Amino acid sequence: MNLVLLFNLGGQEILLIALVVLLLFGGRKIPELMRGLGKGIREFNDAKK
Repeated sequence: MNLVLLFNLGGQEILLIALVVLLLFGGRKIPELMRGLGKGIREFNDAKK
């Protein structure tokens, strides 16, 4: 299911959330955060199988 449809978010809400994440974590931490998130999702899907 599409994640955006799941939470019923529009363009402005997504932009606001992205801005808050950028302010909280800074530009240098975001790639590391996304890498960790991707690894966690991959491990979860592997464990689900």
